[in-house]
Amino acid sequence: MADHTPPLESGQLLSPDLPLLTSPPPPSLVNGDGAQQVILVQVNPGEAFTIQREDGQFQCITGPAQVPMMSPNGSVPPIYVPPGYVQQIIEENGVRRVLVLPQAEFHPGGHSPLHHPPPPPPHAHLQAFIPHPHHPIMPHPSHLYSGMAGGTGDMNPQYISQYHPAHIYSEQVSTDTHPPHGRTPFVHRDERANKTYERLQKKLKERQGGQAGGGGGLVPSKDSPPLSPQKNRGTPPGGGDLQNGVGLKGVEEQSQASAAVTSLGMECQGRGRDMEPAEMNEKMQAIQEWINNMSKPVVTDIQARGASLCWVAPVRTAVEEEQQQQEEGEEKSEDPCFSYEVSVSYSGKDGKYNTAYSGKELSATIDNLRPATDYHVRLQAMCNCLHGTPSEPASFTTLSCEPDTPSPPRKASGTKSTLVLQWKAPCDNGSKIQNYILHWDEGKGTGAFEQCYYGPQKQYRVTKLSPASKYSFRLAAKNDMGISEFSEPVDMMTSCSVPAPPLSPELVQAGVTWICLKWNRPVGSPKEDEINYVLEMEEEGSGYGFQPSFDGDELSCTVRNLHRSTKYKFRVAAYNAEGKSNPSPVSEFTTAPDRPSCPCRPSAKGKPHPTSFRMTWDPPKDNGGSDVSEYVVEMSEAGSGSSWEQVYRGSAMECVCDGLKPGCSYQAKVYCLSVGGQSPMSETLQVQLPAVPPGPCQPPRVVGKPKAREVQLRWASPQVDGGSAVCSYSVEVFAPQAEEGKEVYQGSDLDCTVCSLLPGRSYGFRLRAANKAGYGPYSERTEVTTGPGAPEPCRPPHVVCKSPSCAVVSWEAPPCNGAAVTEYRLEWGAAEGSMQVCFTGPGTSHELKGLLPATNYFCRVQAVNVAGVGPFSDVVLCQTPCSVPAAVSSVHALRESEMRMDDRGSDRGEEEEEEEEEDEEGEDEGDAPSPPLYSPSTCLGLRWEAPCDHGAEITSYLIDIGERQPILTGPVTKYIIQNLQPDTSYRIRIQALNSLGAGPFSHTFKLKTKPLPPLPPRLECTAFSHQTLRLKWGEGPTKGTPTDSLQYHLQLEDKNGRFISLYKGPCHTHKVQRLNESTSYTFRIQAFNEAGEGPFSSVYTFTTPRSPPAPLKAPRVERLEESCEISWEALPPMKGDPVIYCLQCMQGNSEFKQVPDCLC
Repeated sequence: MADHTPPLESGQLLSPDLPLLTSPPPPSLVNGDGAQQVILVQVNPGEAFTIQREDGQFQCITGPAQVPMMSPNGSVPPIYVPPGYVQQIIEENGVRRVLVLPQAEFHPGGHSPLHHPPPPPPHAHLQAFIPHPHHPIMPHPSHLYSGMAGGTGDMNPQYISQYHPAHIYSEQVSTDTHPPHGRTPFVHRDERANKTYERLQKKLKERQGGQAGGGGGLVPSKDSPPLSPQKNRGTPPGGGDLQNGVGLKGVEEQSQASAAVTSLGMECQGRGRDMEPAEMNEKMQAIQEWINNMSKPVVTDIQARGASLCWVAPVRTAVEEEQQQQEEGEEKSEDPCFSYEVSVSYSGKDGKYNTAYSGKELSATIDNLRPATDYHVRLQAMCNCLHGTPSEPASFTTLSCEPDTPSPPRKASGTKSTLVLQWKAPCDNGSKIQNYILHWDEGKGTGAFEQCYYGPQKQYRVTKLSPASKYSFRLAAKNDMGISEFSEPVDMMTSCSVPAPPLSPELVQAGVTWICLKWNRPVGSPKEDEINYVLEMEEEGSGYGFQPSFDGDELSCTVRNLHRSTKYKFRVAAYNAEGKSNPSPVSEFTTAPDRPSCPCRPSAKGKPHPTSFRMTWDPPKDNGGSDVSEYVVEMSEAGSGSSWEQVYRGSAMECVCDGLKPGCSYQAKVYCLSVGGQSPMSETLQVQLPAVPPGPCQPPRVVGKPKAREVQLRWASPQVDGGSAVCSYSVEVFAPQAEEGKEVYQGSDLDCTVCSLLPGRSYGFRLRAANKAGYGPYSERTEVTTGPGAPEPCRPPHVVCKSPSCAVVSWEAPPCNGAAVTEYRLEWGAAEGSMQVCFTGPGTSHELKGLLPATNYFCRVQAVNVAGVGPFSDVVLCQTPCSVPAAVSSVHALRESEMRMDDRGSDRGEEEEEEEEEDEEGEDEGDAPSPPLYSPSTCLGLRWEAPCDHGAEITSYLIDIGERQPILTGPVTKYIIQNLQPDTSYRIRIQALNSLGAGPFSHTFKLKTKPLPPLPPRLECTAFSHQTLRLKWGEGPTKGTPTDSLQYHLQLEDKNGRFISLYKGPCHTHKVQRLNESTSYTFRIQAFNEAGEGPFSSVYTFTTPRSPPAPLKAPRVERLEESCEISWEALPPMKGDPVIYCLQCMQGNSEFKQVPDCLC
């Protein structure tokens, strides 16, 4: 048998009968080699199979057994078939088997045979095996398939120990090379791995040498027999030297090596506490490389639904080991704490892995596995936040076990005395199901079961049963591993005798196309009997006879798709497993008629009237199988949303719809009634009725109180609009004692104002409405009396001036216009457009006071009565007589710059002042000297605005300065008062005069003269040089503050004889710089404070001294025969001051001495 499931490193094999959890996986790897596959050779009972072991001896295996072999290239090898035998390849659950059986006894047993693949050609690396049933050992090739370790499969335990399995190594092998004896060589390691391996081997030998005398080691003797699998079913049956491709000795060596590595890691961890950040990064990288070097786990115990794993701690590389050996002499360190995560995959090596264990132990047990299933496990080491690379996956296959609990059996058929039961095979869990166990309760119903069948079949016939009886059954499956649990009990009934004919069917309800019937169970049939019924139907006049229309166990049926108003015959027969009864008596039923179709073509007959119209229609095209009994007409007002109302019901095909509203639109529809029901509604008929003129309106009503000359009327729409919206209204007015009315309003509004009426008169008003059909009748009259009117306008008033500030206004009473005048209103103002009410009362005259002389005034008057205010009279203009001037209102003091002296004196008018200002501007432009100013210490300058002259020109002003004599000036607005005392306050007021007299004085205001300005100080020169002069004046500190009241103004005379300003401030010294040597300069100084500027001092002249000559360049010396000639560059003359040169010389180290007779 050829099995394409992947080989497992634990040495446990996949049972060929185990259904996989997923779809059959692709050809998998054997220790990483995809070309190698496991070949299971099935040996049937009574047959033998011969293999060659590693020691060269032959071993004969008798059936039944399954021998695991290894195919190096993944193909099914050619099988040597002795005479009388045949080779068959079958597949079940994704597993291929090669069977060698006698030709006469070959029974696939439910396995579906596959097409035979052609025998592969001979290959140099292809191994073979020899089946040998009941014959001596046949010659065989030199290369045989070597059996795998522990391949029990479906073999009985007594055959496992008859042959020794071969070793399987866990290292990967190259796909290009095939060793001759089925072993896979070790993969070539790199230099670093070889060093690490040699170092670990050395340490392990040293430690094993120390433990040799202790005994109790885990490594058994090489020649000791393998462990018996019957003693420990959890141990993989492959001998003591093999555990998942690695012997127990290798496991012990790896655990000892992991202990050494763990101690090294603890030292590194303790030493890393005092490291610098850079060293810590190196430490983390070292730990990461450490945990990345994780070997794959070892499967130590395999059960049907669980497995135990163990592993070793990650091993350091050779470089890290050398570094650790160098650091062991310096200081000890603690190992880092490792945790491990085990992941399991049942979908292949590269499938999805799920975490099954996470912890710090070096072993784990995985539960909840599926029996006889391939699994791959891998290991990942973790240290703090670091995660290592997952290890290479290790594969194993769980053991087989008893089958799963089967489903309850089902009843395939039955009679009165027999029951045929069938069932499906449950999951065999890796071992083929040999037999099934069927229990029953013998029909007692006590819950006690007895075995009624034991065998390999999947169905069983139970005989000699009682009719119409209930029996309970349950099922269990058995294989080589044991018996499964029993299924849930299931009850089954035996059949009865042929039922009696039932009664004829009864009618439940008949429809247009269906009839619902019911019938009763045959009399005398037991309740336990399973009876079905056949309903037969015959259509009247069809000629087909009775045809079945229902077959089932129900006692009612609805026959559909029938014709309307048609008679049908029905009968029913009962049957069970024993046979069919005679049919019941025949029943006749008729389907109901269908409802008729809608009436056709509803239309209006004749011309519609304002309140009615005649409607007609045609009968329906299809009456549904029965005559129409009556017609129903429903009508609704279109667009109003009103419900449909029935307006006619009868057999005629026309009707009159009356009592309608004129001008409205109506919609009507008709339907008919028959035995079959009500027809659908016909098409909707739209009818528009003609409109009529609207009905009479209510009389108009007056809005508010009637006025004297107008009345406001309001009215409502007519209650009857005639079927059309009212579009216009017409209002007529009847004058007193007038027979004909006059239309005063026509429009669509519901109110109007009637004007041009006379006050206190009675008028009549009536109203009518109009729509598109015309005007309706007039309403009744409404009598309205107008109110009193406002007075007529007064005549222009009469104005008499009693004085320049007083006037009397009088007027005459106007026509009252129906009501007495209650008061008059007089408006007065200086402008025609800004008059204000100055009098209100019943009088006809009013006196006005406080007027301005020589001023134009405007006035008008109006009368008021209970009806309202009459219009104003015409405007009257009047002028008050002239008077003395008004008081001077605004007086200002002149600035000091405005107080200039001139030959014309201080009594000047406005024109003279303007000429003066123009002269000042001209002088400024020509740079002419400005006239001197009046001293603010003895003079006060006044300026005021000319007051109103009240019709007479102002001739002069009178200035009152208190105790002094008043000053009379001309018609000027500016005056300078002289010869006053310094620092003295004066109370001043001004009065204007004209030809009519003197006006009132202005308000009194106070002015004060300033104190006298300070005298100039004495100017002195305290220091000088050929370019600077330091001047000093007065007594006080050298530096002053800007807040000092007394300040100084220093000036220097220029070449043109004008003095220019040098300094202005509170200091008492000033240094004049950038002067010429031996030059005289003229200065003057002035002191000023709040009182003003004092006079300038007398002129002071100071002269700068001469400056020394400039330094000369080094002289040039020319040596003559017996003397030397010395020359230098001459300096320019210094304003007539002669320049004298002095020549000095030095002899040796002595000082410079003047050369005699060398002054030039």
